Amino acid sequence: MNQNEARTFWISIAAALFAVFLLYSYTQEKSAELTKKFGAKQRVVIAVKDINEMETIDESMVQIVEKPVDFVEPKATADMETVVGQVALAPIKKDEQILLSKIIKPGPVTGLSLQVAPSKRAVAIPIDETRAVAKLLNPGDRIDIITALDVGKGANLKREVKTLMQDVVILSTGLRVANELPLLYEKIGREDQIRNLRGDTSFNTITVEASPKEAQDLIYILSTSPGSLFISLRHPSDRQKKPIPETTIESLIGQVTKSVLNQQQRVPASRPAPPPKPKPKKKSGPFIDL
Repeated sequence: MNQNEARTFWISIAAALFAVFLLYSYTQEKSAELTKKFGAKQRVVIAVKDINEMETIDESMVQIVEKPVDFVEPKATADMETVVGQVALAPIKKDEQILLSKIIKPGPVTGLSLQVAPSKRAVAIPIDETRAVAKLLNPGDRIDIITALDVGKGANLKREVKTLMQDVVILSTGLRVANELPLLYEKIGREDQIRNLRGDTSFNTITVEASPKEAQDLIYILSTSPGSLFISLRHPSDRQKKPIPETTIESLIGQVTKSVLNQQQRVPASRPAPPPKPKPKKKSGPFIDL
């Protein structure tokens, strides 16, 4: 590269840098003008797709963007956690800001249909303190449903206890629905009062999620022997399902007998006393036969 070519190269580099500087200055100037005209920017949650009425909003439906303050609508929110999991009270179009007046927590107003998983069914079960863990149940808990039925006729009539369903999710306890703010508005006289549903045990039913076949089995038992259903509560992390044989009086007696035999086998039997040793005969001294 000769001297003229080198000079031309460096002049080109300098011109390019100057052009970049001018472009940056122009954008900064325009940004300042827009900020001065429309005000500062504010974060807001918008819809990235059309959201139907009564549809539950998930993370794939919304995102956070920045908009000039003058263009942010009243009741708009910038908190993603406030929006995700809520239900749309009215249709929300793509790029529309999510307004707190257009969303609501799942609850009695929105019904249970949005809580039921696809291909599942919701079934209500009457309960009391004895049959439902003293009503110490909450929406979202997982339970086993056990039935105690009399089978056979006459002298062959006997009671069988069997685990009907395992790892069943509770959708609601009375009017308290999963993910719902635990408050209930009541009309008492001429005034509206708020009753806290957290820790409330006045409910007499729970609604559980079941497959269509399980729902059919539950309804059969509820229609023939509604008092035969019992609830056992699981730990939230326990998701195992194991085959459990039914319990009858014979199996129960057999278990008691087996337990008694096992205890008897564990107790060491007392050893018989050894027979007494024969006493040694005394030896007589030497004598002479006459």
